[in-house]
Amino acid sequence: MTLKIISTSKIVYEGQVNSVTLPGTQGLFTVLKNHASLISTLNAGIISYKDDNGTQGQFDVRGGIVDVDNNVISVCIY
Repeated sequence: MTLKIISTSKIVYEGQVNSVTLPGTQGLFTVLKNHASLISTLNAGIISYKDDNGTQGQFDVRGGIVDVDNNVISVCIY
C-alpha cells in the first residue's frame, strides 16, 4: 500500500506500508492491504505505520482528513 501524508506546505511522508493506524473521530482504526474504500475525518493524535521492512514510524497530527482507495491512503493534515 502507499501512504501519503500531506500538510498545507509539503509532503510529510510518502512510502510503501503494510499497515496504518489513524485517530478517527469515532476512534482509532487500522487500514490493511485491500481495505474497503473510505473517507474519514481525523482527531488530534498519532498516525502510526509499519513499512514493508517492518520499520515503524509515527506522526503527531492536530486533525485532518483521510481517503482510502485502491491501496492508497491519502492523509491531509493540519
